[in-house]
Formats: sequence, C-alpha cells, structure tokens
Amino acid sequence: MQMILANVHWSLLVILLLTLLLIVLIFVAKPVMRYIIKRISNDITGKLLSDTYSQNLGELLPSLKRFSLINLLEMSLRAQTGKVLNRPLGSPKHFFGYDNLMFSPRQITKLSLPENTKIDMSVRIGCNAKKPMTIKIPFMIGGMAYGLALSEEAKIALARASKILQTATNSGEGPFLPEEPGASGKFVLQICCWSWGLRTNQQIASADMLEVKMGQGADTGAARIEAAEFAGRARILAGLEPDEPALGLIGPPGVKKAEDWPEFMKKLRQRANGIPIALKIMATDRLEEELALAVDLGFDAIVLDGCEGGSHATTPTKQDDFGIPSLQGLIRAKRYLKDSSISLIIGGGYFTPGQCLKALALGADAICMGTIPLFALGHNQVTKVTPWEPPTTLIFYNSPTKKQLKINQAATSVVNVMKAMVLEMEEAMRTMGKASLKELSPDDLVALDSLTAEITGVRSVLENPVSQAASRQESTPQEMQQQNFDKQMEQIQIVDSSNSALAKNLIEQQIQVIRELKEQNKMMWEIIDKRIKSYNENEINTTKKRRKAYSGKKRSK
Repeated sequence: MQMILANVHWSLLVILLLTLLLIVLIFVAKPVMRYIIKRISNDITGKLLSDTYSQNLGELLPSLKRFSLINLLEMSLRAQTGKVLNRPLGSPKHFFGYDNLMFSPRQITKLSLPENTKIDMSVRIGCNAKKPMTIKIPFMIGGMAYGLALSEEAKIALARASKILQTATNSGEGPFLPEEPGASGKFVLQICCWSWGLRTNQQIASADMLEVKMGQGADTGAARIEAAEFAGRARILAGLEPDEPALGLIGPPGVKKAEDWPEFMKKLRQRANGIPIALKIMATDRLEEELALAVDLGFDAIVLDGCEGGSHATTPTKQDDFGIPSLQGLIRAKRYLKDSSISLIIGGGYFTPGQCLKALALGADAICMGTIPLFALGHNQVTKVTPWEPPTTLIFYNSPTKKQLKINQAATSVVNVMKAMVLEMEEAMRTMGKASLKELSPDDLVALDSLTAEITGVRSVLENPVSQAASRQESTPQEMQQQNFDKQMEQIQIVDSSNSALAKNLIEQQIQVIRELKEQNKMMWEIIDKRIKSYNENEINTTKKRRKAYSGKKRSK
C-alpha cells in the first residue's frame, strides 16, 4: 500500500513539474523566438546589403528583372534532363485581346427586356451539311485527348456534362474511347494525324460532326510519345505494340502533300454520311491562304484556335512564339468567310462570359472551351492530391491518382460553371434588348482605343455614331463606290498577292469595281455632253430668233 502511495506521489510530482515547465515555456518561448528570428533576419539583411555580388544571395534579383521565375524554372528543367521540355496548359504570355471592347446598350431610346424573357442561345453548326448539328448553348467542350492527355474518368465526366448541357463534347486526337459517344450530348470525333487518325466507319457513325485536326492554339506539326508514357488501355485501343512509341504524322493518314487533300476529303465526305466536317487549325498570319483551300475543299465549319490556347504537353517555343491571338484570328476569318455559310468556331483564351459574348458579337458562331471545363473537373476534389501533387494529376491519364476522381461529381462541376456563364450572358443580352444570339452584332460594341477600333472595325468611343450614320446616308453613289474601292485595296494588302488565292479573288473584284467606275464615268460624261449640246442648241436657236426678229423690224422700216 505504501508503495502505491509513493508511486502516486511521484507521478503527481512529475505532472506538476511538467505543468510548471509548460507555463514557463509559454511565457518565455515568445520572446526567445522573437530574439532568434530577429538575429537571423538581421544577419540576412546585413549580408544582402554588404556582401559583394559574387557572394550575395540576391545576385539573381537584377537578372530576374530581365527574365522571369518561369524562365529560371524552365532553364533548370532543361539542364536536368537535356531533353525537349513539354509545358502543360499553355503559354503564360498575355496577348492582345478583348479588354478594350465594351458593350454599349441603349437605355432610353431602346428599353431592356424583362427578366423572364427567354433568350435563344442555340447554335446550328454546319448549315451546308445534310445533317447540321444543333446545340442549345454557344459553348462546345474542346478536344482533349484520351490517353495522350486525359484519363477515362475525366473524359466520361466531360461527356456526361455535355449531355446535361445539351451541347457537344470532342474526342480529341487520342484513341477512340467506346464509352464516350453514348455518354455525350452531341459527339465530335477528330480525324487526326496519328496512325489511328482515320477512325473506323463504326466510330464515324457514332459522331454528330467530324473535325479534321491539323493544329491547335499551342501546337501543330508531328510529335512523338514514348511507349512508357502511353501504356494501358489507351495503347490497346490505339493498336500499338507494347514497346511501340506513338508517332505523329504530318497529316491524317493518306495526306502526305497538299495535292492529296481533294481525294482525302472526297472519301471522308462519303464516310461522313451527311454530318458536318470541320477543319481545326492554329490561327496564323497565313490564315486567308489556309481558308481559301478549306473553302475549295468544302469544309462545313472552321474551328480556329488562337495562340492563347492550351495543351497537355507541348514545347514552350510553340506555346509562346507560334500563331496569332484569337481576336485577330476571329476578325480576319470572319471577314474572309462573310459571304459564305461556313460556321466559324473560335477557341483559345476564353475564360469569362464577357469575352465569349464579345466574340459572338464579332461573328463567331460558337466558343470552343478547354481550360474552364478542365479545371472544373477537379472542383472540390483536388484536396485528394494537393499539396504534394499538382491538381491536374487527378485527371491526367498517366497518373496513379486518376481513379480517385468521382465522375458524377466532376460532371456536375463542369455543368455548373458553364451553366452559370450562360446565365450571365443571357442577363447581358436582356440588358441590350436582344432575345437571340442572332441579334448580336459588332454595332453592340465600342472600342476604347484606336488600335482596337482599327483591328476589329468596331466604332471608336470618340466617334459619334449618329453623325457617322448621317454621313453614310449623305454619300453619293460615286463616293460609295470609292469607299468600296478603298476597302478592297485594304483587303488586298492583307496577304501576299503572289501566293494567296484571296488576293486573286480580291483583284478580280477590284477590276470589276474599276469597270463599274469607268461605266459610271462614261454615263456621267454622256450626260454632260448632252447638256452641253442642249445648251449650245438653245443658244443657237435664240440667236437665230433674234436675227430673224431684227431682220423683220428692218424691213418694216
């Protein structure tokens, strides 16, 4: 009994001592830590402000004014491997865009629409085809490849989201995933530049539109994926041997040179069985030259990706230094295609409802979106992989954590973000008194600076639209012809007249304008000649009458 009491005594004593020690630490730790931190910070500050550059921790600061932390990181990654660097998700550069375009609604002269007004946001793609594709919203989920980029779970989630939204999702350039078409709303199948790129007749029969993919905002040209990076089910569906790398081609199978396109399109049109065929390309300064061939080949739609577009894994050089921005690409493509019924779908760098609505006002038929649905997939699920892994490891194919993605939850997140964007756009449409996307036009926009006004053809904020309209009404036919002449001359300067089919067409139009001007001038001079002759005849007749009258008076005298 005494031993038990002694043990309890010692236990209580130990607890008491520990409690006293903890109290002392609580009161002492804060000043001690402050002292330690102060000594360390003073030492670092002293070294930064006194050591020479060769021994200074801040020697990189001047260099970082010339290049960024991203440049430093990528230089280090190249130094580590000595291989081509593949950067995910696109370029960090900021390109010329929509910021200086603003909507300009009327408030008194035209009232907005009631809150409960239904807005028609539907879009018809490929009107030239026998079986056009209709979607209920102007957003399409862009091509993100199964196996080459996304996991099976991520692709099925995107497909289910498209079905709820009543829009289209895109297979991307990866192997055909059999479960994807059935889970989708509308299904766009890419004909791509890989060994499996022609697809089978059965696969084409499951699609609502075909998309011949020759480029995207952050990538174009051939590529190579090693066997170790492309294992599992995707490799089997691609028809590759276990150790065989995936080799990209310069064109879809069967297209090895530009002269092969007509025969390729003839066969593809037969296999398409009436559904639209689109062409997807990177927007470049050769745009009109490419569009001229696309029109001749009979494509039903153009999917144009600005250089802001992302990609799962392409080189920083292609992302930062290839192509032109989406806005310029849209304007130039719309001007070239204005007299055709070819659908124009734009993509690359569209993150807000305002940007999308401005692109639609400038003439795009629909917006192709990748980054927004991609990041929405992991909403409220990224904590499964962060902070030790990037959020995208939850959705990429070549990732051990891809099975942790809950498909239905991911699909709901994609639906919510795109639905919310559409609702914002509908509210903006009511504010402008527009009940349908077809009523939107560049006249609903105003440019805040002269460069944006010049590029887009939108009215500058410094110009008076009323006086502009009056001046247009007061223009004579000859002035209107001259204005048309000037516009044609500006368009001719867009492309190289020695290489572009566009220039040839414009020159022919220009010759026609000159002929019309000559005809008008001829008619004008004929009128002038008639008036001069008429005037001379009147003068002669008057003179004769005066002479006759004078002669009569003289005889009477």
